[in-house]
Amino acid sequence: MSAKLKPLSEQVMVITGASSGIGLATARTAAKSGVSVVLVARNEDALREIEQEIISAGGEAMYVVADVSFRSDLEQVARAAVDRFGRIDSWVNNAGLSIWGKLEEVSEDDHRRLFDVNFWGVVNGSLVAAPYLKRQGGALINLGSEVSDVAIPIQGMYAASKHAVKGFTDALRIELEEEGAPISVTLVKPASIDTPFPQHAKNYTGKAPKLPPPVYQPEAVAKAILHAATHPTRDIFVGGAGKMVSTLNKLVPRIVDWVNEKVIIKEHFQDKPAEHRQGALYQAGDDGRVRGDYPGHVRRRSMYTTAVRHPVAASLCLAAAGVAMAAAINVEMHKNESP
Repeated sequence: MSAKLKPLSEQVMVITGASSGIGLATARTAAKSGVSVVLVARNEDALREIEQEIISAGGEAMYVVADVSFRSDLEQVARAAVDRFGRIDSWVNNAGLSIWGKLEEVSEDDHRRLFDVNFWGVVNGSLVAAPYLKRQGGALINLGSEVSDVAIPIQGMYAASKHAVKGFTDALRIELEEEGAPISVTLVKPASIDTPFPQHAKNYTGKAPKLPPPVYQPEAVAKAILHAATHPTRDIFVGGAGKMVSTLNKLVPRIVDWVNEKVIIKEHFQDKPAEHRQGALYQAGDDGRVRGDYPGHVRRRSMYTTAVRHPVAASLCLAAAGVAMAAAINVEMHKNESP
């Protein structure tokens, strides 16, 4: 049975991690398209303000305070959504956090807490949502990352959690398809996105964090999520750089390792001390903002992601990105050669 996806103007959508960043950008964009939005996060003050903002603009919204690491919290979210709107048409598992620090330096408790949010949060949301989506069909959309395919240093356990999210999402998709469930299961894999993500991360390094370039605006991810809510899609990269690195990692993994060692570690930091070292790992952060404080150029859109609906155009974008990456690697390798 194929997935039955409604137009956005007829949908009820649950969004976890809706109090900032990608989740907030998605909620605002969805509401403007006529979606009835169910906002989910830990920060009640921020959720209340966002709900009122959407309603004041003529949209429909409600919020439920929840910690995605507890399945009982998300069961409450589902019941509240159905009580209010009568159904759930799309469920977006977006909530996620990171830790800046080498794997050996991070405590076991912090590693486990990160997995509770990033991995078990997706598992809990998916398994709670599935019975509701089976009733009339719908979309389950999980937020992975470009590091679902490629490991990175400094955020090692974050990368591990996103690898786990990919494995779980792919397995669940197969099981639902075999069953004939009318559910589309999509993994969205963003590249670096300018959100408060670095500031919400727990930081062991003492240096102000940042994401490696290229960096894209959160709205690019929101558009990909809404595309997945209306078009059955297996996975979507947001940012041609992510697709390119994933492809290179399959073809020349040692070169990608070299780039991580020589380039990416340095790109994780700004030249100033950290201000928010505890982050939002255990308690809600300073929410209500879509954008972060990335100090460099932020790309408004991803040409690759825009071209995904047109395979030939997407291939050309990827080929061009590959040429650019090869040139950059060549320059860096020559810089590091012994005289």
